[in-house]
Amino acid sequence: MAAGVLLFVAVNLACLSVSGNLASGERSFSIDYKNNYFLKDGKPFQYISGSIHYSRIPRYYWKDRLVKMYMAGLNAIQVYVPWNFHEAVQGVHNFTGGQDLEHFLDLANQTGLLVILRPGPYICAEWEMGGLPAWLLQKPNIILRSADADYVEAVSNWLAVLLPKMKPWLYINGGNIITVQVENEYGSYFACDYNYMRHLRTLFHLFLGEDTVLFTTDGNTDKEMTCGTLEGLYATVDFGTDTNITKAFNRQRRFEPRGPLVNSEFYTGWLDHWGDQHAVVDAQKVSRVLGEMLAMGANVNMYMFEGGTNFGYWNGADHDTKFRSVVTSYDYDAPLSEAGDPTEKLLAIRDVIKQVPLIELPPTKVDILITFTLFQVGNISSLLNTLSTVGPVKSQYPLTFEEMKQFYGYMLYRTTLPRDLSEPTPLISPLNGVHDRAYVSVNGVFQGLLERDTMLVINVTGQQGDTVDILVENMGRVNFGSKINDYKGLLSNLILGKDVLTDWKIYPLDIDGAIAGGWPHSDSQKSFPAPQKDPSVGPVFYMGTLQPNGLAWDTFLKLNEWTKGQVWINGVNLGRYWPARGPQLTLYIPGPLLSTTLPNNITVLELEGAPAHLRVLFMDRPQLIVRKS
Repeated sequence: MAAGVLLFVAVNLACLSVSGNLASGERSFSIDYKNNYFLKDGKPFQYISGSIHYSRIPRYYWKDRLVKMYMAGLNAIQVYVPWNFHEAVQGVHNFTGGQDLEHFLDLANQTGLLVILRPGPYICAEWEMGGLPAWLLQKPNIILRSADADYVEAVSNWLAVLLPKMKPWLYINGGNIITVQVENEYGSYFACDYNYMRHLRTLFHLFLGEDTVLFTTDGNTDKEMTCGTLEGLYATVDFGTDTNITKAFNRQRRFEPRGPLVNSEFYTGWLDHWGDQHAVVDAQKVSRVLGEMLAMGANVNMYMFEGGTNFGYWNGADHDTKFRSVVTSYDYDAPLSEAGDPTEKLLAIRDVIKQVPLIELPPTKVDILITFTLFQVGNISSLLNTLSTVGPVKSQYPLTFEEMKQFYGYMLYRTTLPRDLSEPTPLISPLNGVHDRAYVSVNGVFQGLLERDTMLVINVTGQQGDTVDILVENMGRVNFGSKINDYKGLLSNLILGKDVLTDWKIYPLDIDGAIAGGWPHSDSQKSFPAPQKDPSVGPVFYMGTLQPNGLAWDTFLKLNEWTKGQVWINGVNLGRYWPARGPQLTLYIPGPLLSTTLPNNITVLELEGAPAHLRVLFMDRPQLIVRKS
C-alpha cells in the first residue's frame, strides 16, 4: 500500500513538472560546452549585466534604477541576497517592505531584465559580516564558511527558507533567474573546505533542481580558482580594468576547459574606507575593456552598476594590516551614482553596447539648498532610561555584543573608578580588545577614545567612586578574508594604571527603536537649551525639525565641522558620517523620506565633538574627496 502511495505521488509530481514546462513554453537555459556559450531557449545567448543591491536602495526607487539599467542596454542584472538582511534575529525571516526580494525580481521581470542570483550564504559585498548574521557568533568556536556542524545547520535552515522562494523565479519555471551562484569567491578564504562546497551543491540541487545552472566566482589567481571551484559548478572569474584579459580568461579555461567565457565581476569602480580618498576608475578605460570582452563573446557583469547606500549599520569592513571600516556611501564610482543619476561612465558604456535611446545627464543645479540649526538634547549617559528600557546586565567582566544579543549599533559599559586619580592615569586595552571604538567619560566629562588597532591607551583623571561610562561603537563586521569571526564590544579587560576594571553594568542601547517611536521630538513639552557658544564633546544627541515646503527631492546632508556620528531622518537611520576622516563628506537622503506636508524630524548622535554653530546643510549633490591618480 505504501509503495502505491509513493508511486501515486511520484506520478503526480512528474505531471506537475511537465505541465509547468508546457505553461512556460518549454523555456530553457543551459550551457553549450561544445560551442562555448550559453543557450537560452535553445539559441546562443550572451549576457551584459550589471550589479545592483536591493538592500542598498530604497524600495520606492527599485523600478527607477532597473529601468535605467535596461535603458543603458543591459539584458541582465546580478543580485546578492544578504542573509542577515532577512534573518537579523535567528529564526525570524523578513521578506516584506525593503526586504521583499520577490517584488524586486518581479520588477526586474517587468522591465525585461534577466537575473543572475547570488544567494551566498556568504556574499562579501562590503556588507556587514559578508551577509552572515552576527548571531552565528553566539557559538564561540564556530568555523564560518566550513563544514562546521553548527554553521552547516544554520546555513541549511536558511537555504531551506530562501531557495524554495526562488525556485518559481527560475527562467525555466517562467521567471527570470538564469544562473545561480554557490557561495562567493570561496577560493580567497582560508578554509578551502570541499565538503562544505559539496554540501551547498547538494542543497542547491535539492531546492532548485538539477537543471539549474549553478556557478562559482573567484579571483584571478590559481590558488583562488583551485579552492573555489567544484565539479558540477561552472567556474567563472572576476577582474578589473588593469588585468590582461587574455591571461584571465586563459586561467578560467584551465579550470573550465569548455563553455562560455564569464567575468562575473568586472570592476567599474571600487569601495572606500574611512580615511581613504574616493576611488575612481576612468570611464574610457572601463568602456574600452568592456568592449574588448564583449567582442570576444564573453559574458560580463559590471560590478557595480549602481552601488547605493549602506544605510543604518550595514556597512562592512576589511582587516588586512588593521581594521578599516567601509564608508556609508557605496557610490563605487559606478555608472549610476549613489542617488541613481546617470554619469559620463554610463554614457561611455552605453556607447559600447549601442542598443538604446539616449539618456540625458542631469542638469546643473545650485550648490546649497537649505541650512538650519540643531539643538542639543543631552549626552548619552543622561538618557539611559529612554535608550535602554531593559536596563543593565551586571557582570564582573565585560560582555561582548554577541553575548548581550545586541548585534549592531552601540552599547554602554559602566563601572566606577577604584581609587583617586589626581594625576593622569593610563586606561589601556592591552589585548587590542576594543571592537571598534570606545568613547570614555568620567562623571559625564569626556576623556577621549580608544580605537581598535589604532589607539589603545588614553589618560583619565577622577576620584574614587566616580562613574566611568564607555560607549562602544560597532563600526561594521569584517566582510572579507579570514577574520570574519568579528566579535564586537569590549572583548578583553581594560586596565586602569595597575587595576583591572571590574563590576560592570552593561546597557544594550535601542537607539533606533527610540527614534522610530518618535523620540526625541515627541518630548515636545521639554525645553531644549539654546545653541552653546562652546562646542560640546563626547557622545551627545541633537535634534531639529525641517518644515515642509511641498517638495521631496533627493538631497545630501552635509555636517560641516561636525566630527563623527549617526543621523536619522523621520525615524530612518541614514548611516554614519565622519567628515573629519573622509572621503565621504555628505549623507544621501532619498527624496521620499522627506514629507511634503508634515515637519521632518532630524536626530544626530555626535560621538566626539559638535561645532559651536550646530548647523547642517542640505545640498543637491554628494561631496567625496577623490583619490588622485
